[in-house]
Amino acid sequence: MADPQGQGPFRGIYPMLYALFAADGSLDRGANDAQVEACIAGGVHGLAVGGLASECNKLTVEERRDHARWTLEAAAKAASDRVPVSVTVSDNTVGGQIESVKRAAEAGAAWAVLQPPPVKSASEEELIRFFGAVADASPIPIGIQNAPEYIGIGLSNAGLIELNRRHPTISILKAEGTGLYIGRLAEESGGAFTLFNGRNGIELLDSLRHGCAGLIPGVEACDVESRIYDLHMAGRANDADRAFREILPLLHFLMHTIDHLLCYGKRLAARRIGLSEVHDRGPAQAPHPVGMAILDHWSRDLGRLGQ
Repeated sequence: MADPQGQGPFRGIYPMLYALFAADGSLDRGANDAQVEACIAGGVHGLAVGGLASECNKLTVEERRDHARWTLEAAAKAASDRVPVSVTVSDNTVGGQIESVKRAAEAGAAWAVLQPPPVKSASEEELIRFFGAVADASPIPIGIQNAPEYIGIGLSNAGLIELNRRHPTISILKAEGTGLYIGRLAEESGGAFTLFNGRNGIELLDSLRHGCAGLIPGVEACDVESRIYDLHMAGRANDADRAFREILPLLHFLMHTIDHLLCYGKRLAARRIGLSEVHDRGPAQAPHPVGMAILDHWSRDLGRLGQ
């Protein structure tokens, strides 16, 4: 089993920021600044932007790059000690990913995460060559998002290990899966990777106990998850377990699908940030009264984020 405390400089809770839209459908920079400030005030250990919860598939290339740049600028203003920011890039070409990584690095990103191109028939060898070409041109550490359940394509554990062997700068994994999957990946890779799980934190403590350095959940409960992480790292296992049991029903409700998370998780995040309204960029799942009632029930004890 890998030791999370020995897994390099990146660790803790890095919430994946939502793409928040104005009434006219454009990205709302003011709302994003408020989101960044609330997360930092809530005690997060870093920020992530550009992934599935950032609706990367609904943004143009320039919007994705703007979202990352705005986040980096807001984070630099909101914290006296710089909060590390991870930028996920989802361009479909090697050249596009290299350019996005370089722009993120120039803006101050601490590390970048590469999503695979949406070619489900691509072989592992093709994916290794794709990721390797981007990593070799990167000025910052590179991670891979391995989430075949959500993206539809990914690498086996053996493929990930071979990728790191050929390209050691690929040293971080956002490996979405169960605690069992994380534990086996940590053992098989022998500490080659700094591991993060996603899945909105539903595997938070199992992930930390079995090889993860941190998690990349949503924004909506990132303050609670950060406290749980801190309790765990302080050796207060019973307190961490107790706090996790209290938040788990909410996390479980939110993490049915990515579309479901974007519908209900974004509304909870907006409420906790203090935004008056959520504007979806369609097509999008619409909230249902029953869903909102369930959300309200399990989030009833959560106040303003960061206060």
